[in-house]
Amino acid sequence: MPSPYDVYFSADIETDGPIPGPYSMLSFGFSVAGSLREGRYERAEPSPSTFYRELRPISDRSDPETLRVSGLDRDVLVRTGTDPTEAMSDAAQWIRQVAGEGTPVLVAYPLAFDWLFLYCYFVSFSRTGSPFGHSSAFDMKTAFALRAGRPLASAGASRLPAELRSTRAHRHHALEDALEQAEIFANIIEWNGNGSGESSDS
Repeated sequence: MPSPYDVYFSADIETDGPIPGPYSMLSFGFSVAGSLREGRYERAEPSPSTFYRELRPISDRSDPETLRVSGLDRDVLVRTGTDPTEAMSDAAQWIRQVAGEGTPVLVAYPLAFDWLFLYCYFVSFSRTGSPFGHSSAFDMKTAFALRAGRPLASAGASRLPAELRSTRAHRHHALEDALEQAEIFANIIEWNGNGSGESSDS
């Protein structure tokens, strides 16, 4: 019987409000960040293995300030966005296929907001439920805070030291940002920092 191992999926979302139900997830992206086998982390090249969808909103409510961040046109998505059942079912199938015999683990920076929407959508719409179960998730912000010896409030992505940052720009596009986070995740896992974690602009 093969040894259990984890496969890490970097995730990012764009929404039209703060919580799912009254508001909608408008897009989401996944990128493979790496795997952990027998205690050894193996970085993945994130670009070849990705998943992205733009969704039809599930409610009539939206927050204009949140919409401005993503730049997505909600009126267009009402007409052309993918049905959430189709999108979440396809995503769950893709995640399970990519993970193979491994356990899928969702990673994000920070985790709480992305997990809130993704878990709700998987449970509500995917025909096969959540590929991450109810708790298979890893918060990159907490990992950095602990390794750098910082309080969580001082561990935002903008505070990352240069050696942990991605070569990609943060664009508020779900797939592009998932790719960026995949690099940051691998950098944090492999980091041999001394614990100070001071960024060059803090």
